[in-house]
Amino acid sequence: MESEIKTRVTPYSEAQISIDGGQDCLVVIYAPSSNQLGKRFSLHEAPVRIGRGAENDVVLLSDSVSRRHARIDVRANGYCIADTHSTNGTYVNDELVDDQPLERGDQIKIGDTIMKFLSGADLESQYHETIYRMTITDGLTELHNKRYFVEQLDRELSRAARHRRPLTMIMCDIDHFKAVNDEFGHLAGDHVLKEVAQLVKARLRPDDVIARYGGEELAVILPETDLSGGVLIANELRELIATASFLFEDEEIDVTISCGVAQLDSAWRSHDFVKAADGQLYEAKRAGRNRVCPA
Repeated sequence: MESEIKTRVTPYSEAQISIDGGQDCLVVIYAPSSNQLGKRFSLHEAPVRIGRGAENDVVLLSDSVSRRHARIDVRANGYCIADTHSTNGTYVNDELVDDQPLERGDQIKIGDTIMKFLSGADLESQYHETIYRMTITDGLTELHNKRYFVEQLDRELSRAARHRRPLTMIMCDIDHFKAVNDEFGHLAGDHVLKEVAQLVKARLRPDDVIARYGGEELAVILPETDLSGGVLIANELRELIATASFLFEDEEIDVTISCGVAQLDSAWRSHDFVKAADGQLYEAKRAGRNRVCPA
């Protein structure tokens, strides 16, 4: 059971990199290896070749990256990225591209690595803002990460106790996610995970907290919500995903989620709360998936 619902988790490690003023660059914001996070590649000597082969200027050691994957050129209108007949394609802001001008802040996805294009006079502040966001945000789904979630959970527990208000947690997990990766590839799995995350986020209220808790598992904190209210929201999320259309490279992928729901008990600490919701998630999995199981 556990081996089926776990996947890669990319932890954050503080980047030990300084930045020279004025040098436009790419910064790695999501990668399969934590030691790549925050790494900077200068563009001052374009063209810049990107690929798996050692001869490239940006070397990305991953099976999902072609030996000669893409190239960044300087043209009259600025920097442009061109796909060099790669197997898995080059994406800019989640759009598959062949030849695309780059604008400041664009996110470039090469295989399972995402890089952000930084350019302009305030390059240093952009860089440090990017690094800061990496400490609280998951680079793939653009949700908050586990670190941020844990910090917010402690705050919400204190607030719920102080005001004697209900607090409910939902733990969601994509069903048969390993099968999606095996049948359609890890890039399709990444696409599904990001789409699910954005659909769930769009349904929630402004005061709710959502994070990628680990692998394909999402955690949601619902302030001032009791168990029945949490179950109602969880079922809406489950139905939303079950009826959504997930397309990746013209392949339609069937996706469902399972959810565990728990309401805070006054005797619980944060780890007890997470354990209760996660335990109900596993009950939903054992009961057949695509369902909500409340504590």
